[in-house]
Amino acid sequence: MTDSSLRENFSRVRTEVGKAVVGQDSAVTGLMIALLAGGHVLLEGVPGVAKTLLIRTLSHTLSLDSKRVQFTPDLMPGDVTGSLVYDAKAGEFEFRSGPVFTNILLADEINRTPPKTQSSLLEAMEERQVSVDGETRKLPVPFMVAATMNPIEYEGTYTLPEAQLDRFLMKLVLDLPEREDEVEVLRRHAAGFNPRDLAAAGVTPVLDAAMLAAAQAAVATVGASPDVIGYAVDLARGTRQSPSVKLGVSPRGTTALLSAAKAWAWLNGFDAITPDHIQAMALPVLRHRIQLRPEAELEGVSADTILRSILQQVRVPI
Repeated sequence: MTDSSLRENFSRVRTEVGKAVVGQDSAVTGLMIALLAGGHVLLEGVPGVAKTLLIRTLSHTLSLDSKRVQFTPDLMPGDVTGSLVYDAKAGEFEFRSGPVFTNILLADEINRTPPKTQSSLLEAMEERQVSVDGETRKLPVPFMVAATMNPIEYEGTYTLPEAQLDRFLMKLVLDLPEREDEVEVLRRHAAGFNPRDLAAAGVTPVLDAAMLAAAQAAVATVGASPDVIGYAVDLARGTRQSPSVKLGVSPRGTTALLSAAKAWAWLNGFDAITPDHIQAMALPVLRHRIQLRPEAELEGVSADTILRSILQQVRVPI
């Protein structure tokens, strides 16, 4: 299949997802970029903005297996990765795989469980494997964690560890819908839309794992000039030099920015990334990798505000 045909199919994904999810176009695009770049996504938004439905619908359109884990305060690491269970008939322990053994793991409300359980995903996200009782088990390919979280100031939430945040390629913020979109949501429900029956909503698969792998291979061939690479580095260094930032973007973040920009460039038909692609990916890729100073937070400064300022200050290569 040619690159143009693959891109056309990815465009159809938006159409199919739109049959179940109204609006949230930027989140759909971000999820597709993450899949193309082989990364993980953190979705932040108040309850009820279709975070879970979005992931379920995307999995359906890609013909990929997906599983959901509801993160709660009493969730244990073994509930995610799997554990050894004694088989009385066989007289031995056997491994029962956890929900992490899937293509797209929906980690719902990941910040409602303590850091110990949150960290159970670190090895899976980084190495695409889990280790239980000294034995390593590979995860399916492809594998992506799509984690939803409530805004951190909500009651009953825990802060995600910096090491875990850094494993997410992107953090997408889902806002409340515009009035027209909310009216459309109610219109569909009044007409009988059932979010648990995607087939009845007319959502059909348009891609599969093999086509996704071919698209990922095509993305890997997208070029990056020395000037554009230097531009990405300068943006990251700008976060480290900001007086409002306690911890700036690490080299892992710079690599993530380059990967996301290559995926975005490929989706738009470019053979090489441009500064525009870097700029488009800067906020979703870098916003969760910045730790603000307490005084900046008290003044209401946000990571997005800092990043927009840096984008204005750093010289753009011609």
